[in-house]
Amino acid sequence: MVRSMTGYGRAKQSRNGRDITVELRSVNNRYLDCTVKMPRAFIFAEDAIKSLVQKNVGRGKVDVFITVESNGVEETVVAVNEPLAKSYIEALEQLKKLSGGAARYDYDVSDLARLPDVLTITKAEENLETIAADLCAVAEEALGNHVGMRETEGQKLAEDILARAETISALLSKVEERAPGIVADYRAKLTAKLQEVLDSTQIDENRILTEAAIYADKVAVDEETVRLRSHLSQLHEMLAQGGAIGRKLDFLIQEFNREANTIGSKCNDVETSRIVVDIKAEIEKIREQVQNIE
Repeated sequence: MVRSMTGYGRAKQSRNGRDITVELRSVNNRYLDCTVKMPRAFIFAEDAIKSLVQKNVGRGKVDVFITVESNGVEETVVAVNEPLAKSYIEALEQLKKLSGGAARYDYDVSDLARLPDVLTITKAEENLETIAADLCAVAEEALGNHVGMRETEGQKLAEDILARAETISALLSKVEERAPGIVADYRAKLTAKLQEVLDSTQIDENRILTEAAIYADKVAVDEETVRLRSHLSQLHEMLAQGGAIGRKLDFLIQEFNREANTIGSKCNDVETSRIVVDIKAEIEKIREQVQNIE
């Protein structure tokens, strides 16, 4: 399927205690240029995200925006500083002896827990591979939405290009129909001119035929129209094939212009010149649309 280089995709998921949001935006570009913007703490996953984009996008300027928020269920580890706790207990026992064992100086575990640095709370060690996999999973969903939008837009581009190709084909038919008449008109004008100059003198019919043949050879556009129709056929085939065909189409449109320019330079007829101008206008519109195709 034909894809446009312009598109947008977004996805949001909650995975392993994190709310992950991924947004992608792409515009036209000659090559693939991917930029990932994400929190510094997750920069280790940047290459994996770029690799995922490369597998799904052939060409274009792609910006990836990733936000990660904790949803409050991160795992934590509570540890007892045993050496310090023992020191506190020994110190408290000493105080108890000094006080004569009075009940008001008794203590329990909760009292120990409140003492500075007896308990330490730390975040559980995170598995970077798991985090990267979570980010890629959300990015893959966003890419799916992004590609879907690009395919929808690409289908519209293809339909417009094919409609213009049909217009070019119809205009070519007019050129082909007009071509024999150009030589006939030239022959009639040449005969009339010679009669005017030579008046009653006998006109050499062979000379007129020779001049008409030479002129016909100069203005013949059969080869150009045949090649242009061949290019139109190639255009249909490429659009039906789909995929990353933007560069091929760009080159093909250059060939369209080359044949149209040759036809325009050969024809010595006002009506044909007008038709060629219309052909070139349609080719230019196709060229503009091709710039949007991956």
